[in-house]
Amino acid sequence: MGMTMTQKILASHSGQESVKAGQLILADLDLVLGNDITSPVAVNEFAKIGADKVFDKEKITLVMDHFVPNKDIKAAQQCKVCRDFCSQQDISHFYDVGEMGIEHALLPEKGLVTAGNVVIGADSHTCTYGALGAFSTGVGSTDMAVGMAIGKAWFKVPSAIKINLVGGLRKYVSGKDVILHIIGKIGVDGALYRSMEFTGEGLVSLSVSDRLCIANMAIEAGAKNGIFEVDDKTLAYLKEHGAAKPTVFRADDDAEYDEVIDIDLSAIEPTVSFPHLPENAKTFSEFGDVKIDQVVIGSCTNGRLEDLEAAAEIMKGKKCAKGVRVIIIPATQSIYLAAMEKGLLKIFIESGAVVSTPTCGPCLGGYMGILADGERAVATTNRNFVGRMGHPGSEVYLASPTVAAASAITGKITSPWEVMKQ
Repeated sequence: MGMTMTQKILASHSGQESVKAGQLILADLDLVLGNDITSPVAVNEFAKIGADKVFDKEKITLVMDHFVPNKDIKAAQQCKVCRDFCSQQDISHFYDVGEMGIEHALLPEKGLVTAGNVVIGADSHTCTYGALGAFSTGVGSTDMAVGMAIGKAWFKVPSAIKINLVGGLRKYVSGKDVILHIIGKIGVDGALYRSMEFTGEGLVSLSVSDRLCIANMAIEAGAKNGIFEVDDKTLAYLKEHGAAKPTVFRADDDAEYDEVIDIDLSAIEPTVSFPHLPENAKTFSEFGDVKIDQVVIGSCTNGRLEDLEAAAEIMKGKKCAKGVRVIIIPATQSIYLAAMEKGLLKIFIESGAVVSTPTCGPCLGGYMGILADGERAVATTNRNFVGRMGHPGSEVYLASPTVAAASAITGKITSPWEVMKQ
């Protein structure tokens, strides 16, 4: 029996000709990632296991992005642990205030991940890099500590779901709508500890940003990882960002899948996930007016330049609804600069929105946009659990940048098709 993309990558990194679902393997790591919340725990565990030197200072990256610039004393202390460790270990890829960004947008931008890599990160959305043909997955801080010390990690080889994409996206529909649709179809445990492998003629319709968004939210379906078949768009992106030479793995014709799901991209509509699970996906024909108090456009899911351009197209020349707080967060310093040079920040500010330095802040209810009891937010983030962005009595509605922008203008959850036909 043949192997899936994920299985081929894991076999190549464990010194084996082949692996099969359920097999336990010890695999070599190409990159180990941590942030300012998870890394301090890993640093402490690193010392506890008696390690005094990282396995490769070029293959470890710590990104200060959740509470940076530091929001309080505790956050400052957490970051100091990371700063001191990276200084002591001479870590090459340490990103702090002024050069940091939201980790899962920053690493692809910096060319730190390439096709065929095995990447672990002490953050559940590390699965993002599957968009570039890598096997990447979230781990706990203890696994991160061991990974930093020896450059290896244990995995149980996942079985897979093949997601066959056909057709092409319509105007104002994006990768966010696609993944919300899929999660709505299979549920938050529909891919539990399985690989979601995306292929098909419809891939050409998806930009790399779309793919990064979709892979990012594979974990919201319970997946071990999400991975896209490498094509010309992938290779062009990797080359543009100076990534290492890719190793392309394609699934065998006789690869075994638990199931195959066909998705017609041309049938996807603007989609919103209602509280309090990403699987509560609805299209606009399924609900009426939902008034909102806040809009957040950003995060590791939808804070890329393409996302900001889509939002700006909707918001240009319009004013945000009275009483609605609109927060725009470019995902990296480079994206922030490009958005400024393209005039997007001017559009946002003139509409009544605020623009923040890169941060994960509001996504996890940290800072820069906490919700009070009874408040509702439309967010381009990836989770809408109870209390995710603040008070347990608040509500988060997940949507694409165009839906979020349209909602900012009307003060209620609104389809971009509705706003742009006016």
